[in-house]
Amino acid sequence: MSGIVLQVNRKPETPGEHGLPKVPADAVRFTANGLEGDYNRFRTHAKGGDPARAVMIMPVEMLRQLNAEGWPVQPGDMGENVTSEGIAYDDFTIGARYQVGEAVIEIAEPCLACMNLASLPFIDQERGPEFIRTLTRMEGNALFNRRGWYAAVVREGTVSPGDAITPLT
Repeated sequence: MSGIVLQVNRKPETPGEHGLPKVPADAVRFTANGLEGDYNRFRTHAKGGDPARAVMIMPVEMLRQLNAEGWPVQPGDMGENVTSEGIAYDDFTIGARYQVGEAVIEIAEPCLACMNLASLPFIDQERGPEFIRTLTRMEGNALFNRRGWYAAVVREGTVSPGDAITPLT
């Protein structure tokens, strides 16, 4: 199943701020080190620039589901670089490759919720932990995750809103 790039999001390093929310951008070059003009503190410092976390993708369908549950998240709020449309959250799988605009990405791992999400303007201190739990938690032996997917950039290229997302594997 194919989809489209609804929005491309990035945020430059801004002293004293978290990388959330990311803001919409026009054409952006995807590189093995991430999106040009985007800074991800966790990836850079805690994960040593891990190339498997170069891009984060989040289906708008999941954002709509969270909206229906009372969480007013918008594209870019979750820290995603690509807000996709047309491919269900659970249809993204580890190892799957996608042509996204000129770039090719490979899904590497789920992105787990972090406390930085509690800094979003619509989350108050009391509801922060609840929001984190609704995104990522264990249910028995299964990981219940709704934060997004990290991907490596296999082939660099420019990505714009409206570009196709086409499965390759």
